[in-house]
Amino acid sequence: MRSIDIHAHVTPQSYISAMKGGQVWHGVQPEPLDIEPQLEWTPEQRIKDMDSLGVDVQVASTGAQFYYYGGDAQAVAAMHRECNDEVHQMTIDHPERFRGLAQIPMQDVDLAIAELDRCVNQLGMVGAMIDDKVNGKTFDEPEFLPLWKAAEQMGAVFLIHQGGGTLVRPRTRSYHLPNTIGNLVDRAVTFASFVMGGVMDACPDLKICLAHGGGYACYGVGRMDRSWDVGRLPQIPQPPSAYLSRFYYDCLTHSESALRMLIDMAGIDKVVFGTDWPFDMQIDWPVSWVLGLESLTQDEKEAILWKNMEKLLGITSD
Repeated sequence: MRSIDIHAHVTPQSYISAMKGGQVWHGVQPEPLDIEPQLEWTPEQRIKDMDSLGVDVQVASTGAQFYYYGGDAQAVAAMHRECNDEVHQMTIDHPERFRGLAQIPMQDVDLAIAELDRCVNQLGMVGAMIDDKVNGKTFDEPEFLPLWKAAEQMGAVFLIHQGGGTLVRPRTRSYHLPNTIGNLVDRAVTFASFVMGGVMDACPDLKICLAHGGGYACYGVGRMDRSWDVGRLPQIPQPPSAYLSRFYYDCLTHSESALRMLIDMAGIDKVVFGTDWPFDMQIDWPVSWVLGLESLTQDEKEAILWKNMEKLLGITSD
């Protein structure tokens, strides 16, 4: 059984070295290093862990803590180039085991397009991982439309993954809720912004993957549809639920019933394998978890684990 993981993170070794050496790194001041031990592993060590989990390919993305959308755009663009070059080197050294998602400086759309173009068209990366917002702005803002158009033309994939505080955090920081609930809230808002803001109508071939199973998008779309029914969403030609199948979603629901609902509402061809490696909210033994789900057929399991990702990324297997 083959598997391709779209949701696996990297911490730049150059950042780790700088922090350990007490050096400034692209404006980031030296600080005590506090990361998951696996993030210091070499690619070879990482591959051994992938083998133990049954993961054949990781689509590696530099962690969300390196978005830095609030920083100077030129400085952050340089940081992101270094991050992306490191991920690219992983894909060169181990082409059968890694693909790459870029970091791009979203606070400057022109710079973001330029780095995405470099990474996709020169380095062969498959797209970018981005936050749900940019300094408080959602992705229906007109300033982002040139990026969506450019990405559509490139065939680039965006993995949407929160960074920093979620919408839950201003209300409570207790019980790990900014993560467990907040991630899902943010993703539902992002779904709504892309749909209700007309982005998905303007860019019919845009490839968006919503991490963490799309958050509450599927569960809450009935209420969004009601808003459309009563005339509060005249700007879109179809109810929001009609757009569910326009997105991709990773399988990171931690719940078989939630995953079953996602499949039934968005379509099995839109659900892909994602693990959140190597953080504590990852799926333990992720391939085994998918294979053990009694409500999924064998064809559905294979679609999630590798077939949908091969189609999405243009990867061919022997």
